[in-house]
Amino acid sequence: MKAGIVGLPNVGKSTLFNCLSNAKAQSANFPFCTIEPNIGVVNVPDPRLQKLEELVNPERVQPATVDIVDIAGLVKGASKGEGLGNQFLGNIRECNAIIHVLRCFDNDNIVHVDGNVNPIRDKETIDIELQLKDLETVEKRLEKVNRAAKTGNKEAQTEKGLLDRIREALLQAKSARTVTPANADEEALMEDFQLITTKPVLYVCNVDEGSAVSGNAYVEKVREMVKDEKAEVIVLAVGTEADITELESYEERQMFLEDVGLEEPGASVLIRAAYKLLNQQTYFTAGVKEVRAWTINIGDSAPKAAGVIHTDFEKGFIRAEVIAYDDYVTYKTEAKAKEAGKLRVEGKEYIVKDGDVMHFRFNV
Repeated sequence: MKAGIVGLPNVGKSTLFNCLSNAKAQSANFPFCTIEPNIGVVNVPDPRLQKLEELVNPERVQPATVDIVDIAGLVKGASKGEGLGNQFLGNIRECNAIIHVLRCFDNDNIVHVDGNVNPIRDKETIDIELQLKDLETVEKRLEKVNRAAKTGNKEAQTEKGLLDRIREALLQAKSARTVTPANADEEALMEDFQLITTKPVLYVCNVDEGSAVSGNAYVEKVREMVKDEKAEVIVLAVGTEADITELESYEERQMFLEDVGLEEPGASVLIRAAYKLLNQQTYFTAGVKEVRAWTINIGDSAPKAAGVIHTDFEKGFIRAEVIAYDDYVTYKTEAKAKEAGKLRVEGKEYIVKDGDVMHFRFNV
C-alpha cells in the first residue's frame, strides 16, 4: 500500500518526502526536479511500541511502516501529456492514496509556476487534470459497454448506469469519489475502474514557521474549500520540519519543537494520517526476541492478520490468543494478564482491533 505525494512544482513535495523518509530526494528551485518517483519506506511513529519495549525488554523492536512516493510536479495540461503528465498520471494510478501538498506561504525567493501564491487555484489545477484523465477513462469504457447494454445484458446495464453517474460528476468538475456506489456490485465495479479521483486524499498545507501551530489565511481558505470532501487537512511547516530532521539528538529536536510551539514533529502527525488514509491499522507481537508492529487493513480477520507474518500461519490457522493493548499495559506481563482473565482465545471469525497484542496457533 502506497501513498503518493502530489502537487504543483515547487510547493515543497520533495522537501517533505526527505523529512518523512530521510531518503535525500533531489530538491531544487525549478519545476520537474523530481522525474522518477522516489519511494521511501517510512516508520509509523507509535508510542505504544515504546511502551511495550519498556515492559518486555526485547532484543529488537520493529515498527510498522508505510510506503510514501514522491511524484513529479504536475502542471496544467498534464491530462494531455503536458510537462511530465503521462508519467505523473501513471505513477499516481499505482498509489492507493494521495497526499496533496498545497503551498500556503509567501516567499519571493521560491518561484511559483503560476506567478503568485493561491492554494485554491493550485488545488483546482490538479483536481481538473485528474478529473479529465478519469473522464477519458470513463468515456472509453462507456464506448465498449453501451453496445452490450443495448442488447439487454444486465451486468452491462449496471456498469453503464454507474459510469453515466461518474461521467456526470466529472463533467461538473467533481471527483469520482463523490459518487456513492448503490450496492456491492457497484462497489466492485468502482474498484475495477481504478479511477484516480476515487483515491482517498489528505491535504497538507505547507506554511511558514510562524504559522506552524495555528495556520494562516491561506489554510482557512483550503479548509473552507474541502469541507464537503470528508478529507483531513494537516498544517505543516515543511522547511521547519527539514531543519528538525537535520538535528542529531532527540534532546535538540525537542528543544527546537518547544521553541516553535509544537508537541511533536508535524511529519509524525502526517505519517500516522497517511497510515489511516490507507485504511491500515496495527497489531503487535511481543516476546523477548522481538516486539513488533504488524500492518493490516482495518476489518481484517485473525487468519488474515496471521498471514501477514507468514502465509502458513493463515493456511493452518487454529486460534489467536489476544490481549488488548490497554490490558497488557495495566498488567505489565502476558502471564499476569492471563491470570486476570484478560487473555482471550479467538477463532477464524475474530476481527482484529487496533492495538491487539496477539499470538497465533497454527498447524500446517
